[in-house]
Amino acid sequence: MHPDLPELVDHALDAGLAVEVFSNLVHVGPRLWDTFSRPGVRLATSYYSDTAAQHEAITRRRGSHARTRANITKALNRDIPLRAGVIDVSSSDFIGQQRTHAARADLAGLGVSTIGTDRLRGIGRGTNASPAPEQLCGRCGHGAVAISPTGEVWPCVFARWISLGNILHTDLPEILSAVASHVIAGPSCWPQGGGSCAPNDPPGI
Repeated sequence: MHPDLPELVDHALDAGLAVEVFSNLVHVGPRLWDTFSRPGVRLATSYYSDTAAQHEAITRRRGSHARTRANITKALNRDIPLRAGVIDVSSSDFIGQQRTHAARADLAGLGVSTIGTDRLRGIGRGTNASPAPEQLCGRCGHGAVAISPTGEVWPCVFARWISLGNILHTDLPEILSAVASHVIAGPSCWPQGGGSCAPNDPPGI
């Protein structure tokens, strides 16, 4: 929703970076479609159910199911690389037995080839309480970090309470040299790795 997203994407591409935009794909205007169609840009989205009623009970946005499905199809028709994650939130109070398997089948039927699964975690927007470190995958900082708009460097976008430093005050290589002391060995996390993610499992799981 940032009005300068196309310029931010262009800046990253010009710097030689690959770009992935994570979006609910509900509202995508012509200017953004042009940006998403640039070489080096990927899309990612979350999906909850094959039925509009259940999907929208989770997103709490009427019409979101149809719009997301239509824009997934539009992205694939434009040959934009896209991955989708089916997030199981069935433990929440506002949803019953969630149709996660049907959601995966629905995505595959649309032509999505990269589909991950995960559950609602007690971090990020999944909770309003204090951070829950045991909800992390155990590989924060392995091969990737997150950098906030204010320059804060986090070992993971889901671990925003762990500050490794700020690139406005310290060079990134110096910050990255200290990452090892902030990470725990474990499996790849779905948001980066595309598979399932069991917190604090031993390596190789």
